[in-house]
Amino acid sequence: MGLGENLKQRRKALKLTLEDVAAEVGTSKQTVQRYESGQIANIPQEKIERLAAALGTTPAALVGWEESPDAEGKLFPIRVRRVPMLGKIACGTPIYAEEEYGTYLAVDEKLDVDFCLRACGDSMTGARINDGDLVLVKKQEAVDNGEIAAVVVEGEATLKRVYYYPEKQKLILTPENPRYEPLVYIGSELDRIQILGKAVAFQSRLH
Repeated sequence: MGLGENLKQRRKALKLTLEDVAAEVGTSKQTVQRYESGQIANIPQEKIERLAAALGTTPAALVGWEESPDAEGKLFPIRVRRVPMLGKIACGTPIYAEEEYGTYLAVDEKLDVDFCLRACGDSMTGARINDGDLVLVKKQEAVDNGEIAAVVVEGEATLKRVYYYPEKQKLILTPENPRYEPLVYIGSELDRIQILGKAVAFQSRLH
Protein backbone atom coordinates (compact mmCIF):
# COMPACT_ATOMS: atom_id res chain seq x y z
CA MET A 1 0.00 0.00 0.00
CA GLY A 2 0.99 3.60 -0.47
CA LEU A 3 1.30 6.45 1.99
CA GLY A 4 -2.28 7.72 1.62
CA GLU A 5 -3.89 4.32 2.18
CA ASN A 6 -1.55 3.59 5.09
CA LEU A 7 -2.55 6.90 6.70
CA LYS A 8 -6.23 6.15 6.29
CA GLN A 9 -6.08 2.60 7.58
CA ARG A 10 -3.93 3.53 10.59
CA ARG A 11 -6.23 6.44 11.49
CA LYS A 12 -9.33 4.25 11.30
CA ALA A 13 -7.68 1.46 13.30
CA LEU A 14 -7.06 4.01 16.08
CA LYS A 15 -10.63 5.34 15.72
CA LEU A 16 -9.34 8.86 15.08
CA THR A 17 -11.15 11.47 13.01
CA LEU A 18 -9.60 13.63 10.32
CA GLU A 19 -9.92 16.52 12.75
CA ASP A 20 -8.00 14.60 15.44
CA VAL A 21 -5.05 13.97 13.13
CA ALA A 22 -5.12 17.49 11.70
CA ALA A 23 -4.94 18.98 15.19
CA GLU A 24 -1.90 16.86 16.08
CA VAL A 25 -0.09 17.61 12.84
CA GLY A 26 -0.93 21.31 12.75
CA THR A 27 -2.87 21.35 9.49
CA SER A 28 -6.49 21.27 8.30
CA LYS A 29 -8.95 18.39 8.05
CA GLN A 30 -9.13 18.98 4.30
CA THR A 31 -5.35 18.65 3.93
CA VAL A 32 -5.28 15.34 5.84
CA GLN A 33 -8.09 14.10 3.61
CA ARG A 34 -6.05 15.05 0.53
CA TYR A 35 -3.05 13.17 1.97
CA GLU A 36 -5.19 10.06 2.36
CA SER A 37 -6.73 10.30 -1.10
CA GLY A 38 -3.36 10.86 -2.77
CA GLN A 39 -4.31 14.30 -4.07
CA ILE A 40 -1.22 15.59 -2.29
CA ALA A 41 1.57 13.15 -3.17
CA ASN A 42 4.68 15.09 -2.19
CA ILE A 43 4.15 15.44 1.55
CA PRO A 44 6.96 17.37 3.27
CA GLN A 45 9.29 15.25 5.35
CA GLU A 46 8.45 17.04 8.60
CA LYS A 47 4.73 16.44 7.98
CA ILE A 48 5.36 12.71 7.50
CA GLU A 49 7.16 12.63 10.83
CA ARG A 50 4.30 14.48 12.55
CA LEU A 51 1.72 12.20 10.95
CA ALA A 52 3.65 9.15 12.16
CA ALA A 53 3.84 10.55 15.70
CA ALA A 54 0.13 11.37 15.69
CA LEU A 55 -0.70 7.83 14.58
CA GLY A 56 1.72 6.09 16.95
CA THR A 57 3.84 4.58 14.21
CA THR A 58 7.04 5.29 12.24
CA PRO A 59 7.56 7.23 8.99
CA ALA A 60 8.86 3.97 7.47
CA ALA A 61 5.60 2.16 8.17
CA LEU A 62 3.56 5.03 6.73
CA VAL A 63 5.65 5.38 3.58
CA GLY A 64 5.56 1.62 3.04
CA TRP A 65 9.28 0.82 2.76
CA GLU A 66 10.18 -2.84 2.92
CA GLU A 67 13.58 -4.43 3.15
CA SER A 68 14.85 -6.46 0.24
CA PRO A 69 13.77 -10.15 0.39
CA ASP A 70 17.43 -10.89 1.13
CA ALA A 71 17.19 -8.97 4.39
CA GLU A 72 14.43 -10.75 6.32
CA GLY A 73 11.64 -8.25 5.66
CA LYS A 74 11.56 -6.06 8.80
CA LEU A 75 10.77 -2.35 8.78
CA PHE A 76 13.16 0.38 9.90
CA PRO A 77 12.50 3.12 12.48
CA ILE A 78 13.45 6.28 10.62
CA ARG A 79 14.33 9.89 10.33
CA VAL A 80 14.26 10.75 6.67
CA ARG A 81 16.90 12.06 4.26
CA ARG A 82 17.01 12.45 0.49
CA VAL A 83 18.74 10.22 -2.06
CA PRO A 84 19.03 10.97 -5.80
CA MET A 85 16.74 9.27 -8.28
CA LEU A 86 18.31 7.66 -11.34
CA GLY A 87 16.51 6.69 -14.54
CA LYS A 88 14.62 3.45 -15.06
CA ILE A 89 16.41 0.13 -14.70
CA ALA A 90 15.28 -2.98 -16.56
CA CYS A 91 13.81 -6.05 -14.93
CA GLY A 92 14.21 -7.99 -18.16
CA THR A 93 16.33 -6.83 -21.09
CA PRO A 94 18.97 -4.29 -20.00
CA ILE A 95 18.08 -0.65 -20.68
CA TYR A 96 20.04 2.54 -20.18
CA ALA A 97 19.72 4.24 -16.78
CA GLU A 98 20.70 7.88 -16.45
CA GLU A 99 20.45 10.28 -13.56
CA GLU A 100 17.32 12.41 -13.29
CA TYR A 101 19.04 15.52 -11.98
CA GLY A 102 17.17 17.35 -9.25
CA THR A 103 14.86 14.42 -8.41
CA TYR A 104 15.17 12.95 -4.93
CA LEU A 105 13.34 10.47 -2.72
CA ALA A 106 12.83 10.73 1.05
CA VAL A 107 14.12 7.59 2.80
CA ASP A 108 15.11 6.39 6.26
CA GLU A 109 18.40 8.06 7.16
CA LYS A 110 19.56 4.77 8.73
CA LEU A 111 19.31 2.99 5.39
CA ASP A 112 22.83 2.72 3.97
CA VAL A 113 21.91 3.61 0.40
CA ASP A 114 23.23 6.02 -2.21
CA PHE A 115 20.55 6.26 -4.90
CA CYS A 116 17.26 4.82 -6.08
CA LEU A 117 15.96 3.45 -9.36
CA ARG A 118 12.52 2.73 -10.79
CA ALA A 119 12.19 -0.87 -11.98
CA CYS A 120 10.93 -1.52 -15.49
CA GLY A 121 9.67 -4.95 -16.55
CA ASP A 122 8.63 -8.17 -14.85
CA SER A 123 11.72 -10.37 -14.61
CA MET A 124 12.08 -9.81 -10.83
CA THR A 125 8.49 -10.46 -9.75
CA GLY A 126 9.56 -13.56 -7.83
CA ALA A 127 11.48 -11.21 -5.50
CA ARG A 128 8.33 -9.03 -5.18
CA ILE A 129 9.91 -6.31 -7.33
CA ASN A 130 7.38 -5.30 -9.96
CA ASP A 131 7.24 -2.90 -12.88
CA GLY A 132 7.29 0.66 -11.56
CA ASP A 133 8.60 -0.19 -8.08
CA LEU A 134 11.27 2.00 -6.52
CA VAL A 135 14.49 0.19 -5.60
CA LEU A 136 17.05 1.64 -3.16
CA VAL A 137 20.65 0.79 -3.97
CA LYS A 138 23.87 0.90 -1.94
CA LYS A 139 26.77 1.76 -4.24
CA GLN A 140 29.38 -1.03 -4.28
CA GLU A 141 31.47 -2.80 -6.92
CA ALA A 142 30.72 -6.37 -5.81
CA VAL A 143 27.94 -8.28 -4.04
CA ASP A 144 27.66 -11.71 -2.46
CA ASN A 145 26.32 -14.55 -4.58
CA GLY A 146 22.53 -14.58 -4.62
CA GLU A 147 22.12 -10.90 -3.77
CA ILE A 148 20.08 -8.62 -6.01
CA ALA A 149 22.12 -5.90 -7.68
CA ALA A 150 21.89 -3.11 -10.21
CA VAL A 151 24.31 -4.13 -12.97
CA VAL A 152 25.48 -2.28 -16.08
CA VAL A 153 26.14 -4.40 -19.17
CA GLU A 154 27.89 -2.46 -21.94
CA GLY A 155 26.45 0.82 -20.71
CA GLU A 156 22.95 -0.53 -20.13
CA ALA A 157 21.51 -1.31 -16.69
CA THR A 158 19.53 -4.26 -15.38
CA LEU A 159 18.37 -5.58 -12.00
CA LYS A 160 19.19 -9.25 -11.29
CA ARG A 161 20.49 -11.73 -8.74
CA VAL A 162 24.25 -12.01 -9.14
CA TYR A 163 26.36 -15.18 -9.06
CA TYR A 164 30.08 -14.80 -9.68
CA TYR A 165 32.58 -17.70 -9.93
CA PRO A 166 36.10 -16.23 -10.13
CA GLU A 167 37.80 -19.61 -10.63
CA LYS A 168 35.75 -20.06 -13.81
CA GLN A 169 35.77 -16.35 -14.75
CA LYS A 170 32.00 -16.65 -14.97
CA LEU A 171 29.18 -14.29 -14.03
CA ILE A 172 25.48 -15.22 -14.07
CA LEU A 173 22.73 -12.63 -13.79
CA THR A 174 19.59 -14.49 -12.79
CA PRO A 175 16.01 -13.20 -13.07
CA GLU A 176 13.21 -14.03 -10.62
CA ASN A 177 10.71 -15.05 -13.26
CA PRO A 178 10.76 -18.43 -15.07
CA ARG A 179 9.84 -16.70 -18.33
CA TYR A 180 13.36 -15.28 -18.54
CA GLU A 181 16.70 -17.05 -19.04
CA PRO A 182 19.79 -16.19 -16.96
CA LEU A 183 22.37 -13.90 -18.58
CA VAL A 184 25.79 -15.60 -18.60
CA TYR A 185 29.15 -13.85 -19.15
CA ILE A 186 32.52 -15.65 -19.32
CA GLY A 187 36.16 -14.59 -19.57
CA SER A 188 36.75 -11.35 -21.46
CA GLU A 189 33.00 -10.71 -21.55
CA LEU A 190 33.30 -9.73 -17.89
CA ASP A 191 35.09 -6.54 -18.98
CA ARG A 192 31.72 -5.32 -20.24
CA ILE A 193 30.06 -5.71 -16.83
CA GLN A 194 29.92 -3.20 -13.96
CA ILE A 195 28.02 -3.68 -10.71
CA LEU A 196 26.46 -0.38 -9.63
CA GLY A 197 25.42 -1.62 -6.22
CA LYS A 198 23.31 -3.86 -4.03
CA ALA A 199 19.51 -3.55 -3.87
CA VAL A 200 18.77 -2.85 -0.20
CA ALA A 201 15.05 -1.99 -0.11
CA PHE A 202 12.10 -1.39 -2.39
CA GLN A 203 8.75 0.37 -2.37
CA SER A 204 5.85 -1.07 -4.31
CA ARG A 205 4.00 1.07 -6.77
CA LEU A 206 0.42 2.15 -6.06
CA HIS A 207 -2.17 0.22 -8.10
